[in-house]
Amino acid sequence: MTINLLFFTISFNKRKITLEEAAREEYVAKVYQQMKEKQISIHRFM
Repeated sequence: MTINLLFFTISFNKRKITLEEAAREEYVAKVYQQMKEKQISIHRFM
């Protein structure tokens, strides 16, 4: 008789972002929103 046991330990740590990373993410979200609005406005005219 063989018993095989497998244990996993998973831990999550909150990642601290720098001010530069936060500014970059905000910029990317803003540009993404502008591109979506531009695509919607172009699509309406077709």
